[in-house]
Amino acid sequence: MHKMLSDLGLYSKRTRGAGFFTTLAVFAVTMGMAAGQDTGPPKLHTNEAYVEEVTGATTLAVNDPMAVFAFVLNSLPERVKVYPTENYYYFTFMHGGAPYAGNIRIELGDDDKVAVHFVYYQDWSEWRQDSPLTHVVLDGSRGVGVEKIERLVYRLSYGGKTVTFALNDLSRVMPPAGALAPGEKFIGPIFDESAIRFFLVYNSKLKVFHYILDETVKVADEFFPSRRSNRILIGKRTGFAFYRDRLLDRKILVGVYEGNYRLNTYFDGPFDQLPDNFIEGETLRQAILEVSPGLKGKIDRFGSSPNGEVRFLIKPYATYRTESELYGVDKCARARIRAASYYGCFEAEPPDSDLGAPTNPRKKSTGRPLSAAGPSICAVLLASPAHHRRNPRLPHRQCPPPKPRLPHRQCPPPELPHRQCPPRLPHRQWPPHWTGVT
Repeated sequence: MHKMLSDLGLYSKRTRGAGFFTTLAVFAVTMGMAAGQDTGPPKLHTNEAYVEEVTGATTLAVNDPMAVFAFVLNSLPERVKVYPTENYYYFTFMHGGAPYAGNIRIELGDDDKVAVHFVYYQDWSEWRQDSPLTHVVLDGSRGVGVEKIERLVYRLSYGGKTVTFALNDLSRVMPPAGALAPGEKFIGPIFDESAIRFFLVYNSKLKVFHYILDETVKVADEFFPSRRSNRILIGKRTGFAFYRDRLLDRKILVGVYEGNYRLNTYFDGPFDQLPDNFIEGETLRQAILEVSPGLKGKIDRFGSSPNGEVRFLIKPYATYRTESELYGVDKCARARIRAASYYGCFEAEPPDSDLGAPTNPRKKSTGRPLSAAGPSICAVLLASPAHHRRNPRLPHRQCPPPKPRLPHRQCPPPELPHRQCPPRLPHRQWPPHWTGVT
């Protein structure tokens, strides 16, 4: 389950279908309003606006990172809110008919050390996932001023423009009474880039981590139950799959949609938004060392290697393509409800005992779903110093994708001519037996 993996913050917000409008909806959350604030009627996004943005003539030296940074900074108001708890400020733009994505990250360390990273690239898609990224560290050598105003508030200046970045202060956020099981420790609060909040907890008895849905605030999603079990709840917007705990009044994250994880969208799960600003002393490192004792002396208190190239991956949830791949977790939970190992049902991957030698980044994993039969192993070291703890061709901290399956919406080639679908089927609809729907 857990592996020291890369940590830059490259992401891709464009998902299948109406991906650009998914981007706009989330971008509105992260850019224009305070989380949970009542802003009246919903914000309308039109195809007209999209067409005019895509077809409009724009001028930008995209090969010059400082020119792109100046464009981004000049496009921001004087003060912005950085919601994700690993301090990534995401952005997107269109240029020359191509979508671009990127982020500004304010990386905080001990002793008030601050490093500001700027990344951008042509956005990823199902049909193109090898777009190279551009990454620079922003400091005085590039004419960028970085100033700490107060705790969790920083000011960036460049070329006459100054923007204040207010990091998300969740220091008073705690799980409600009765939300933790015996033997569990609260590591810290998480605000994911999906606009969903979590509690990161560690079960010292079973040596497993869990992401618990934070329902102390209004959850920015609607959930529907799976066809087989009403304890498996799936988000209509995020695709996050939660299990309604049989022992406590809480929901545990058990799955994210495989396409979002592979493309590193806003909905790839909270593994890349750990509560760095709110980790108490050695709490996280101690938990990691209980899981993987071989890492003693090899990680800092955030779970990163001393040179910062790789970080311990906390990803207990599975990736799924159909909801049937999640049914195993309910089968396991029903079978173990009275057993001490009950909460082990919600761990999709076993821990790694050490950093180990890097495996082949292109090697496919088994991609098995959660099941009572046992977990699958997903462990690969993707670090690349030249790309700041990130292999640009693989999402950060991401395990290899499952074995190749039929591409989304593709008809089975043996039965039908290439790219040809049966006549008279509704637009974009495939027969149920092809999609695995029963």
